[in-house]
Amino acid sequence: MQGRITRVVLITLDGLGVGALPDAAAYGDGAVDTLGHLLKAQPALRLPHLRGMGLGNLHPAAGLAPANPPLACFGRMAERSAGKDTTTGHWELAGLIQSDPLPTFPRGFPPEVIQAFTEKTGIEPLGNIAASGTEILERLGEEHLRTGRPILYTSVDSVFQLAAHEDIIPVERLYQLCRTARRILDPYRVGRVIARPFVGDGPGSFRRTARRHDFSLPPFSPTLLDLLLQRGLAVIGVGKIGDIFAGRGLSRSLPSRDNADGMKLILENFVGMKRGLLFANLVDFDMLHGHRRDTAGFARALEEFDGWLPLMQGAMGEGDLLVLTADHGCDPTAPGTDHTREYVPLLVWSPTFRGGTDLGCRKSFADVAATLGEAFEVPIAAGRSFLAQLPGA
Repeated sequence: MQGRITRVVLITLDGLGVGALPDAAAYGDGAVDTLGHLLKAQPALRLPHLRGMGLGNLHPAAGLAPANPPLACFGRMAERSAGKDTTTGHWELAGLIQSDPLPTFPRGFPPEVIQAFTEKTGIEPLGNIAASGTEILERLGEEHLRTGRPILYTSVDSVFQLAAHEDIIPVERLYQLCRTARRILDPYRVGRVIARPFVGDGPGSFRRTARRHDFSLPPFSPTLLDLLLQRGLAVIGVGKIGDIFAGRGLSRSLPSRDNADGMKLILENFVGMKRGLLFANLVDFDMLHGHRRDTAGFARALEEFDGWLPLMQGAMGEGDLLVLTADHGCDPTAPGTDHTREYVPLLVWSPTFRGGTDLGCRKSFADVAATLGEAFEVPIAAGRSFLAQLPGA
């Protein structure tokens, strides 16, 4: 398809892993399989359009019947970068491979970080522990309401998360606190500072709102997004993409409230795009269901996406390419509430395809960047392009 691709939609199904990577045991994830375990836990799950594209072909062990023939090109990709977090996965999809993982703080952030934050903001945070987002609100939410101090927590990912009730610390003030933390943490290479607004009257009623905002470490080198933008192409980010890339390489950034809003934004903005890339992250699989070990919710979200797929495909024409993948796993049946080190799916479809091909097991997520770079004639050093393997290449 080289020379004929004019528009690409790249959608990250956040957390949809398809089996443990060979080094998963080193991350405590030796037996994980987000898709496979989800299908076992929710046997009524039906994904006719994803199955038709080849989701069962790329991971037959999951129990989803292979399509014969599949409508899309299919494969799976290994992560070359060290880590299993959102930033690392998305950066690799865009052509950046990290040999050193972003640092994590399972025992909390060091005293000098807390001291600097307190001195610059006048507020000493509560917590400073590793915990899940729902757990930390139940543990410290009441004390936050009483003292007005924001709640600081982290996880196995490289994140500094600051939670505050919207009536106690207004959202814009919470964002200001996070920007201060971002400047403090840049020398430590912390991947993301995340504002976590919530509402509720007390334990049992606390819930996080859609006004979350991520303040990310800027990419250490130009990405596919930067290079496409420099060529004058449209680069539209939907969902968390603008946050993950620290606003870089985008002609437009469109945050979304949830998957449904994200899918709506994808369609609305793709229709008016003349040439370029629309890169979207659909976060509900991970944030609402994977981390909370909610297999029923995860299955329901996948079925909703599967039902939306024909609308996306119906809006596409000759020269358009749809790429579906993920950034890591988030097995809702695994112990704990963290991301999981897994292969991710690769489904590539165009209305011009008359059946798909097997793209095999790719050695890096950066193969996506290499392929799109070749299609749009921008140089990507990392990854290996599969453009020549697409039908009609």
